[in-house]
Amino acid sequence: MRSFWTEPFLWIHLAGLAALPLTLEFVALGLATGEPLLPIWLELLILAVIGIAPVLWMQLTRPFDIFSLLVVALKPDRLTESQRRLLSLFDRKTNPLLTIMAAGFMVWVLWQIYSIAPLAAGVVPWTVQWHIAGLALAGVGFLASHLFLQVPLSVVQVLFTSEAEWAATQPYPVEKIPENFTVPGFRVKQILPAIAPESSSAESSPEQVD
Repeated sequence: MRSFWTEPFLWIHLAGLAALPLTLEFVALGLATGEPLLPIWLELLILAVIGIAPVLWMQLTRPFDIFSLLVVALKPDRLTESQRRLLSLFDRKTNPLLTIMAAGFMVWVLWQIYSIAPLAAGVVPWTVQWHIAGLALAGVGFLASHLFLQVPLSVVQVLFTSEAEWAATQPYPVEKIPENFTVPGFRVKQILPAIAPESSSAESSPEQVD
């Protein structure tokens, strides 16, 4: 096992992939609510823009800072050296082509959900005038679905880093984190209990080698 695999935030965000079926179910329920108010192609285009554009732009320009949970995020100056080294890997190893391909895959998934959405109509109690609420639900669900795919995808790419490459990775500069990463929510000093003293990672850092 690679030494950096002990970082719990990696596994927390990788596990977010398990929420993908649930958020896609919200998309199906939303599309099945009431009768379309706009041409189908236009509604799907709106959903695609809502769900794809923000997350794709974020991952290509200012990747998601994984040291966050729900509505809170660790302050950049509270990150350990090992965590900042992980940010360096996220900045360097996230493949833009894979990111774009994942976005394209989600567009295909949206079309597949639309084709089966009528099957969910029987479990939706809302009437025709609530279709706008259904579209809102589908938009939020699709946005969350895309996020729950893209973040674990970037985590997987980092997890395959070799131990040698990890040892050679320099910590990301604290002052550049807010500028180059998306740090969501309220910034706090601690979210999870520390699992090891910072000195352990510092001893293994290349910066400590004479």
